[in-house]
Amino acid sequence: MDWKIELIFVPVSDVDRSKEFYEKIGFHADHDQVPYEGLRFVQMTPPGSACSIAFGTNLGEGLLPGQQNTIQVVVPDADEALAHLRALDVDAQGVDEQDWGRFVTFDDPDGNTWTLQELPDYGAQA
Repeated sequence: MDWKIELIFVPVSDVDRSKEFYEKIGFHADHDQVPYEGLRFVQMTPPGSACSIAFGTNLGEGLLPGQQNTIQVVVPDADEALAHLRALDVDAQGVDEQDWGRFVTFDDPDGNTWTLQELPDYGAQA
């Protein structure tokens, strides 16, 4: 049986500001719906990802804005990811070199932390 993560909720305080931020860094807005009064659902997908994030109003995700700090995304090149974010005026932390990868971190406008990881070339280590 295949298991594929579809959606991760990200708690935000301002839906429009968050949507603008994620669009700026390259996410695609898949949905922005108000199925009924009081509920807004926004789904956005990072470039090349099969998994999306969602945020909105009254979704009941249980986290306060700024508490999501467990999202990790694989990127092909940490230096390129860092340059991309900084070119967009996103305050991204420089590349952290570890034996298990190269990491870049940044926060969205609410303080939710993202970690980008360039995986090591395990074939070159053999």
